[in-house]
Amino acid sequence: MPSNTTLSRMLDAGANLTLDGALATELEAHGCSLDDPLWSAKVLLEQPQLVKRVHRDYFRAGAAVATTASYQATPLGFARRGIGEEEALERVALSVRLADEARREHLAENPGAGPLLIAGSVGPYGAYLADGSEYRGDYVLSRSEFLEFHRPRIAALVEAGADLLACETLPSLQEAEALVALMEEFDVEGWLSFTLRDGRHISDGTPLEQVAKLSGAQPLVVAIGVNCVPLELVAPGLSALGKATDTPLIAYPNSGESYDAITKTWGPAAAVAELGCKQAASLAEGTAVWRELGARLVGGCCRTTPEDIAAVASLTGNP
Repeated sequence: MPSNTTLSRMLDAGANLTLDGALATELEAHGCSLDDPLWSAKVLLEQPQLVKRVHRDYFRAGAAVATTASYQATPLGFARRGIGEEEALERVALSVRLADEARREHLAENPGAGPLLIAGSVGPYGAYLADGSEYRGDYVLSRSEFLEFHRPRIAALVEAGADLLACETLPSLQEAEALVALMEEFDVEGWLSFTLRDGRHISDGTPLEQVAKLSGAQPLVVAIGVNCVPLELVAPGLSALGKATDTPLIAYPNSGESYDAITKTWGPAAAVAELGCKQAASLAEGTAVWRELGARLVGGCCRTTPEDIAAVASLTGNP
């Protein structure tokens, strides 16, 4: 069941929130093989209770938001495995129930830990392609095609009781516009977070100042920002967004390593300095800087752990 509060109310009350971290990293640490186009959604088919376990670990670490294992859980993606749409959408709904079970169990043991929210993960079309295009934004679909692709999963997430949508790792302005339309269609709050080409542009080349207008056009967009980006791009990205919108900002970058979408491997971070912004060496080190730039929600993406989130949570103060 949904929480009795909303993200917008928490933000209006002045809360600074800690998000969770990488799901795939922790599933792999528990022995799951994610070398599959379904990525973490594969575990919804094979070992769903491990997903709940990871959500519990992040709640224990201090996360106030659990992001569901639905990033690549789409009817088209499951169809590749011979799974029909009805079962595929049941797995999407399962991702919400697992996060909610983890929340209930954590609150039963820690009654003062709430409120805790469940964000239904909505990955981009590029995630379904499983070719790294969510970091390039080089696919082209019509508005109606984007709506048709995203609508069934969003309907399943909302019906299952997600408190909000995490429209994340978005490389495309046109796709983000379609997702905003679906937030309105389903009357559900959500955030928009983007991958970056550099500190001024999302992956398809759209300036961040233009992207920021999406948050002003629709009140249901309660936060906007960046995720699945290198640490060194967070501050310039937030700086550009903060100059163009008063909407609360969100940041959940990768661990500090660099990802090669072709070889699907991680390596040392590239040394990049943009816009004169101070560069962070870790999530914890960057948190204070990102908060000053307007990030009200901070967490981690690929290769981050509950330990990283605990470090962020220790620095997050609420009124």
